[in-house]
Amino acid sequence: MKPFGHTLFIDKPLDWTSFDVVNKIRYGARDIIGVKKVKVGHAGTLDPLASGLVIICVGSHTKIIEGFMGLDKTYSGSFVLGASRPSYDMETEIDHRFELPPNELTLLNDMAQSMTGDMDQIPPIYSAKKIGGRKAYELARKGKDVELKSSRVHIESFVIDNSRFPEIGFEVKCSKGTYIRSLAHDFGKNLGSGAYLSSLRRVAIGPHNIDEAQSIEEGIEELRRSYSIYQTEHSE
Repeated sequence: MKPFGHTLFIDKPLDWTSFDVVNKIRYGARDIIGVKKVKVGHAGTLDPLASGLVIICVGSHTKIIEGFMGLDKTYSGSFVLGASRPSYDMETEIDHRFELPPNELTLLNDMAQSMTGDMDQIPPIYSAKKIGGRKAYELARKGKDVELKSSRVHIESFVIDNSRFPEIGFEVKCSKGTYIRSLAHDFGKNLGSGAYLSSLRRVAIGPHNIDEAQSIEEGIEELRRSYSIYQTEHSE
């Protein structure tokens, strides 16, 4: 009999880790399928301070996770000019303040356009990147010196909105492995004004849009319906 598998498109809430979502769905899947061990995985993490699309694969569908992980991602959100934070987002307090640049859309647009294409990007020290087997954020939170290597990423498009200056709205389409926190930080650094990410939402993974996404509870109910159909199709 063909093993059961299903893929869910979940709208991750703020303050949840991607692992929290996987765990919640795993517990639901155990109850639905009636076994203790159910394979559940996600096709790319999303920070706790971000919301939006996370793809969750259950059962035999965990074999297709890699196919989702390589897809481009699209994000919307905002960053604030005039200050910086060690984590590049709202997790840590402001450590430096800077003079604001002119609120000129042409200037800001030119900066965004200069940051498209292929680029070497250094991840935030408050990230899950490994250093000697330890996660960088674990070392950073203990006040240890953290030095991360850059990685090659691709920014397909970077569109900004300065209507709430010094908070800058944006939409970015980028390759796998891009840190939007680093993009915001580098934007401010290049302007000489500092910047930190204030909100982030993943709105697409490849062709899959946030409009397809469900809440975690809705996803578990979809999984229940899918498994019921599976049982009917494979009953004698």
